Amino acid sequence: MDIRQLRYFIAIAEEKQLTAAADKLNMTQPPLGQQLRGMEEELGVQLFIRNGKWMELTEAGETLYTHALQLTKSLEETAMELQEMGLGMRGKLTIGVNTLSALALPMLLHTFKERYPLVTYKIQQNESAQIVRLIKERSIELGIVRLPLELSDFEVLTLQPEPFYFVTGKGSPLDTPVFTYRVIQHYPLILPSAEGLGLYQSIVGQFTDRGLTANVIGECSDIVTLLKWVSYGDAATIVPESVLQLHQGHEIQSFPITDSDLQFAIGLIWLKGRYITQAAKQFIELMRVNEDTRQ
Repeated sequence: MDIRQLRYFIAIAEEKQLTAAADKLNMTQPPLGQQLRGMEEELGVQLFIRNGKWMELTEAGETLYTHALQLTKSLEETAMELQEMGLGMRGKLTIGVNTLSALALPMLLHTFKERYPLVTYKIQQNESAQIVRLIKERSIELGIVRLPLELSDFEVLTLQPEPFYFVTGKGSPLDTPVFTYRVIQHYPLILPSAEGLGLYQSIVGQFTDRGLTANVIGECSDIVTLLKWVSYGDAATIVPESVLQLHQGHEIQSFPITDSDLQFAIGLIWLKGRYITQAAKQFIELMRVNEDTRQ
């Protein structure tokens, strides 16, 4: 059994059909079926059970699939490391970014591109728990996630947290220029509710911790829609600082919350004890230096 056969096996396991797997591998079905039979004969076990038109892994097949993924990934990482040593810094930088992103990321990517012009990029937005899963599956190497989060399997570079702001429409009447949660409780609120970030609960918790009740009339998971809605004066909202800087141009006004201990904490994460590319290493260092200069 060789690495080529393992890749055939992985394709069949993931597509669950010989025809679909053959299409994925750019080959015809008969030789793929012959390779599978040869593997089963060599190993002396059945790897799949035919269930109608689908092929389901047996217990032996599940075990082989787990190890096959590890072996093929290890081979790819070894080849990538050797290429980096022989050809200089190149490859692909893959980063997962949580829903509200990191304010400094575009500038850092610009700086990185100037330093390493041969590197290509995959920047994928998702909620934090999904980013953790994608890194564990080795679909991406780095992630920028909302904290706190269970990250015992990860290295974490904690980034500078952001304060939250009270936001209203530019023409909305205000009772005071200074805002506390006691003052804000009298305003109708539409709160951000992006999946996986816990923003809604965190903001409401600031009121309940003070014995107050937030006047929440709605929630919205789309930040652009939320800010546009607020600009009409129908309600106010509370959002992290990065939202205001990333989504400028709306007819809104923002104010610090003077008694707030709520902060939007994020971190850069990567797997402990696993090979990471030179591109990822250099980006971690760039972000680390950027954080040092901000403090």
